[in-house]
Amino acid sequence: MVLVDSAHPDQLNRFPPAVKKMWDDQIRGAEFFELEIPFGIPRLRRICGSDPLEAALNCTFHSARAWVAEFKAFRENGMQTRATGPFVDLPLAVLSHDPEKLLPELPADAGKVFNKLWEEMQEELTHLSTHGVQKIAKDSSHYIQLDRPDLVIEGVRNVVDEARRSSSSNKDDREH
Repeated sequence: MVLVDSAHPDQLNRFPPAVKKMWDDQIRGAEFFELEIPFGIPRLRRICGSDPLEAALNCTFHSARAWVAEFKAFRENGMQTRATGPFVDLPLAVLSHDPEKLLPELPADAGKVFNKLWEEMQEELTHLSTHGVQKIAKDSSHYIQLDRPDLVIEGVRNVVDEARRSSSSNKDDREH
């Protein structure tokens, strides 16, 4: 399993008030965005980006509806996630964004608190497996797959290689 700057099941309970307010604001904004989409208002307001392909992919009713559903289901998803672990000896890579990169939506002091908590929670995720490892994606924001795709590819390859070694080792043990 490879977690790419993954959410933590308890993050909404641990974030500081400024981040919780930002989360609530994002839910309201997403709901408003979903209402505006059928009328083309986000495109008129030029909030869909300047890249036509990106706008066509991300500025649609379906993407807005998925975004709202994701936000609204976050707490329930956290409870379900909490109930699934631990993963014993499953190969696990936790890729985390650069802690020096602050969220632009937050004041600097709140951003530093957020990143400190995020680092702690990312490190906790590595303990879901006895084979958990964490890699910090230097110079990357939350979107590591866009900023540092090389690290995502490397993480997947490492997990697959470890799974193959483990499978081969278990097969050898069964044959003896």
